[in-house]
Amino acid sequence: MKTNSELKELQNKNHFVFKKIFYEFYEDLVNYAHGYLFDKGRSEDMVQDVFITLWEKADTIEINTTLKGYLYAMVRNKSLNLLKSIKITDSTQVLELQAILDDTYNHEDTIETTNKIHNQLLNIIDTLPEKMQVIVKMRYLENYRYAEIAEELKISVNTVKTQLKRAKIKIGQLLHAILILLSIFH
Repeated sequence: MKTNSELKELQNKNHFVFKKIFYEFYEDLVNYAHGYLFDKGRSEDMVQDVFITLWEKADTIEINTTLKGYLYAMVRNKSLNLLKSIKITDSTQVLELQAILDDTYNHEDTIETTNKIHNQLLNIIDTLPEKMQVIVKMRYLENYRYAEIAEELKISVNTVKTQLKRAKIKIGQLLHAILILLSIFH
């Protein structure tokens, strides 16, 4: 089915087409959002919001690309807006580079690139000092709160924050280099 006919069916509130689109793209979009947010729950919520918006505003949406491209752009924009709203800064322009890569390659390549970046990120985390590694994994992979990490590791919340800040700088520097290499050799 072509994008125009899918969009037309969505405008006609065709539940079957909506479910088909949802099941076709949901998991990949969640993984894509996770590449920005590193939080599975938030990624799932965001993608669900994207589909709700698609359903509710189908009659006003204009798609100049493919439906798939449109959905990925919505997820990327919502992810970046969420990061801004929670005051996540991107001083190393890692997310900006990711957005450039997203616009440069088609979305099959972007998913592959995002998976490569995610795997590289996990490898980078493994190179951090052991205590820092544990804190980063607890916070970003297991979704612990600062206080929970501090309590479990018997350290102060300020130590957790300091370790995460240092880790973020190290990860950002290494990831920045990896993204440049990926964009050059892709």
